[in-house]
Amino acid sequence: MTNTHCLICHDIIQPLIGWISIFSKEKELLICSICEGKLEKVEGETCRICSRPFQFLDERFKHDDLCHDCKRWEEDIDWNGYLTFNHSIFTYNEFLKEIIATYKFRGDYVLSRIFAPYLINYVNKINPDLLVPIPLSEERLYERGFNQAEALIIESGLISSRLLTRTHAEKQSKKSRSERIHIPQVFKLDQEMDVKGKSILLIDDIYTTGSTLRHAAKLIKGSGAQRVHSFTLAR
Repeated sequence: MTNTHCLICHDIIQPLIGWISIFSKEKELLICSICEGKLEKVEGETCRICSRPFQFLDERFKHDDLCHDCKRWEEDIDWNGYLTFNHSIFTYNEFLKEIIATYKFRGDYVLSRIFAPYLINYVNKINPDLLVPIPLSEERLYERGFNQAEALIIESGLISSRLLTRTHAEKQSKKSRSERIHIPQVFKLDQEMDVKGKSILLIDDIYTTGSTLRHAAKLIKGSGAQRVHSFTLAR
């Protein structure tokens, strides 16, 4: 038996030995049980659109099956109905925050292997026509060396569609919610790609205010797409 090191903490993974593992083909072990236990899955009742968990959300910020943020988005005639649904896998706790920082800003491409099975499962579930990574500007791509959203698609063995390009702008994390909503459109659509009547799945790492995904969804749906979903690692 070969020793496998956890892709996160780099400790040796100790596989569980039992009747099931003896008589069935084991899946590839990528992270140890300790690191896996620190990842908090989005579970229970969630917002119908953005996947925000309702479990610890104050009742004042819940409106039937929508969170307060999505209610405001949907009440705005400029943004209503563009993003059908966002599917997030994990809550954005401190542990995942560090993983994503390592993945995104320190160029650890291999970490995309951890999350690839989740994307594959979701794609099989909704069967979109195109998988579209949220693009980086040329400047940001040069800084990081790769697009983390596109890396996730590629590592999943799926086809990445470069439907969108992005102009360079200040990092979204530095902007307030109001500033994110009212920024000019930062995406451009490849006019040679026909999206009319198609189901599009946007891929990104984190859902925060939903501004980035909605700007992309608005452009795509405005070009004739039937629906635009999104998949993010963290919420």
